[in-house]
Amino acid sequence: MRRRSPRRLFAALAASTLLTLTGCVTVHGEREILPAVSREEAPKVLEGFTDAYNKAYRKLDPAAVDAFEAGPLAANNRADLTAQHTLSPGGNSSYPALEFKDARFTIPAQAGWPKFFVADAASNRDANRWYLVFTRDGAKKPWRAAYLSILNQSDRPEFATGKDGWAEPVPTGAGSGLVVDPGAMSDAYTTYLGSGKGKFAPGQSTSRTREAREKLRRTPSFWTAYIDTPAGPPEYAPLALRTKDGGAVVFFTALHREKRTLAKGIRPAIGDPRTKALLTGDFKRAVTFTKVSESAVRVPSKEAGGQVSFLNRIEGLTAVKGD
Repeated sequence: MRRRSPRRLFAALAASTLLTLTGCVTVHGEREILPAVSREEAPKVLEGFTDAYNKAYRKLDPAAVDAFEAGPLAANNRADLTAQHTLSPGGNSSYPALEFKDARFTIPAQAGWPKFFVADAASNRDANRWYLVFTRDGAKKPWRAAYLSILNQSDRPEFATGKDGWAEPVPTGAGSGLVVDPGAMSDAYTTYLGSGKGKFAPGQSTSRTREAREKLRRTPSFWTAYIDTPAGPPEYAPLALRTKDGGAVVFFTALHREKRTLAKGIRPAIGDPRTKALLTGDFKRAVTFTKVSESAVRVPSKEAGGQVSFLNRIEGLTAVKGD
């Protein structure tokens, strides 16, 4: 935890005594700007997450997810575990444990709730850095991982920090100073997917996604309708940290549905076992896939201008409904 000087500690104790005598209660961190988590506690949060994650995937227990994950990461992993449990109800005792090393922590100084911080580490899965954004809704609430982004070394963002080493959170509203405010990012992105209009740079998650969709809108075997919906608080709150260039990295969620209608005479079938495990309804002519995407984007400041570019985007299948 952050150490206080004797004078500040005495003042805090005196204030606490006064509040007790007058019957008032102040939740620590509600108004005062404080680090979201101490430098000593942050590694323990990552360790606790890793242990819980590995246990859930060994048992293939979707009910365990909400204890250590939130937001889009929880939605995607809950569905993944549900599908795997359906296929292997006895669990997966041979699941290869996820491991992290060389963990680094970017901790913003914040007032109020929710609070968040970023852990990035090397994993035993690949040569990239895994960025986990942990959130906490209150002083008595647990830390849970809400976002995951997997970045290669060349894409690692340089977060701005003050002299004390704490990072700067970016407000989600009009005071962000960014070309797209964090709170408007999900709406801007889902609008872009539909119209192609918006301040997004060409790339895999933008122009190439639209191109891939166009190829599937109408084929000899089926046609596809796409419905993209913005996501926001409280379940899918965007989170943002200032970067050294005055811009920011924004983590945000979007919701997607793809309704695929088969041409007459085409026999309905789903080949992938995990996708089939999530199927509800009676698939006769059409099937709707519901997906949740979690993204990390680099957003320039209004002063610098420019376009939003994707650092990483992970899209997970959460439901399948047949008609």
